Amino acid sequence: MPFLFSYGTLRQEKVQLTMFGRLLSGHADELVGFEESLFEVEDPEFVRESGKSLHAIVRFNGQPDSRVGGMVFDVTEDELLLADGYEPAGYQRISATLASGKKAWVYAAARE
Repeated sequence: MPFLFSYGTLRQEKVQLTMFGRLLSGHADELVGFEESLFEVEDPEFVRESGKSLHAIVRFNGQPDSRVGGMVFDVTEDELLLADGYEPAGYQRISATLASGKKAWVYAAARE
């Protein structure tokens, strides 16, 4: 089973139930070498559903002391594809190593 790290809306129970039809099983962890900032989502449907246009986003900076807290979830391959469809333009799924040593997928700033 793949791991999915979330620092934003995918941690919300309502989002999990809507997207996956279940609550995800997970635990706290940290994304290492990334920094968090805000990103203005332009997708009107996403903004309407979330109720806001500014959302958290992470960018790789390579600094081992830079960490972003969140949750790491066990998901299926099908659920990972559902999450791909959920994330708006500007986010890209990448593989990263967490503080726990686990490899997980995370949605980070898309490369320009």
